[in-house]
Amino acid sequence: MLALFFTLKVGENMIYTITFNPAVDLVIQVPNCQLGNLNRSIGEEYVAGGKGINMSIVLKRLGIDNIATGFLGGFSGEFIEEFLEIEGVNPQFISVEGTTRINVKVKGEVETEINAAGPTVDAEKFQQLMNYFEDVLTEGDIVFLAGNAAPGLDETSYVEIARLCHARGVKLVLDTTKNSLLACLPYQPFMIKPNQHELEELFGVKIKTQEEMLNYAFQLREKGARNVLISCGGEGAFLVSETEQVLFSNTPKGTLVNSVGAGDSMLAGFMAKFIGTSDYRKSLKQGAASGSATAFSVGIATRELIEELIPHIKIEEIQRK
Repeated sequence: MLALFFTLKVGENMIYTITFNPAVDLVIQVPNCQLGNLNRSIGEEYVAGGKGINMSIVLKRLGIDNIATGFLGGFSGEFIEEFLEIEGVNPQFISVEGTTRINVKVKGEVETEINAAGPTVDAEKFQQLMNYFEDVLTEGDIVFLAGNAAPGLDETSYVEIARLCHARGVKLVLDTTKNSLLACLPYQPFMIKPNQHELEELFGVKIKTQEEMLNYAFQLREKGARNVLISCGGEGAFLVSETEQVLFSNTPKGTLVNSVGAGDSMLAGFMAKFIGTSDYRKSLKQGAASGSATAFSVGIATRELIEELIPHIKIEEIQRK
């Protein structure tokens, strides 16, 4: 882990991911987990986790070089850094006191997750991250900012990054929750990705119809978001683009193994295609395949499975009533 950064940009725009509060996910397979009793797993896997880290891995597996940033500490932080290096991702994290959190994901008849709090990030460490981006960001770069704040940070941390991206002409891809998301909308993020439940939280409503959901997506566009991608789990996904086109993607058939990281994979898969094509249909198709590929896997999607699923994704244009 580095407290100072050295990045060489040679004629091409750079892609960065930011994970404020990364984690090592311990994924345990326990077919019949019983609380209060001794349970034995039939398999376990340690995976570098956190939304931005998941996105970095999918981007790289789809051939997109990127730099992963954020905050890491302790032995679990070293594991994440080594994990990313093996994947071919360039890790450039600020080192913090304490130990990066370890989350437990129990996979059985139902999924159970236990997420740790993670180490505190103080103002000095956050400023180090800001100094880095002030030094390296140039027009046309892409920044993925995803996940919840680490202890010690709040929505102002998201706003500072959003403001800098807007000032530099950098595309901000934002995947976070209510207050942090709303606070960043005036800085016109290139894309946001609420799921249906998060959309309901944003507006304090219960969405009952597709028309209602799309109306709220358009309201987010009016508040500043350029593109809105809404994931609906096994029911597919909707895209409301800055051209006001509305697209729907289905979900291919498969066995749900692990829903963790599926939304991150969808967003990364979408942007990996959009970077080279600026084609919303092709991008949504790859995004939907990427999300499903992760949902059908123990870990994060492989390129092979993504490519296998793409032919099973159908894109439909939706006409608003």
